[in-house]
Order: sequence, then C-alpha cells, then structure tokens
Amino acid sequence: MSTFEKIQEIIVDQLDKETEEVQMETNFREELEADSLDLFQIINDIEDEFDIKIETEEGLNTVGDIVKYVNEQLA
Repeated sequence: MSTFEKIQEIIVDQLDKETEEVQMETNFREELEADSLDLFQIINDIEDEFDIKIETEEGLNTVGDIVKYVNEQLA
C-alpha cells in the first residue's frame, strides 16, 4: 500500500467520504469541507500510522501536499 493510499484511507475514515472524493489534488477545506478539528485528527492519525511528527499544517492544503510531506519525512 502506497503512502497516498494509507493517507487516503485515513481521510476517508475521518471525514466519512468516498474514496473517489480523496485524490492528490483534493483541497481539504474547499472540497472536503474539513475544519480545524478534522485536520488535527487526520494529522494525528497520519503521525501514528507513519511514526513521524508533522510540525505544522501550514502549506498542507491538499492531499498531495501531505503525501509529499510524509514522503520527505520518511526519506
């Protein structure tokens, strides 16, 4: 399972969305209507899943932004 697929699964579970709705270019606030609490929970779940620390939400506006960030942390 790729980084994207794991993150996609976390987002789908947290926001109760369909898998097709969560793509690399999907914006959290505009398209998924995620609020700050949703994002906090998603980031916590991603940190637990990948055993990394995400220091800031800044610049993490799309699913792709988070996937790229996680891949950089794992590199």
